[in-house]
Amino acid sequence: MNDKRFAELLGNAAISVWGDMPRDIQEALFETAMRGQDDLRLQLAKLLHDRNPRTQHPPRPV
Repeated sequence: MNDKRFAELLGNAAISVWGDMPRDIQEALFETAMRGQDDLRLQLAKLLHDRNPRTQHPPRPV
């Protein structure tokens, strides 16, 4: 297997357990994945929220 295949497997696993992850881990993974991918941010956010409604967190306190 090559790095691309491992990344695909890990990405699929992350998507499947996204709703069970702590918010800080979700945010770190999301921001890392979207680095340099601004055109895809909304699409990935929508996919994650559609598959895991529990990830719709209230706004962070200021």
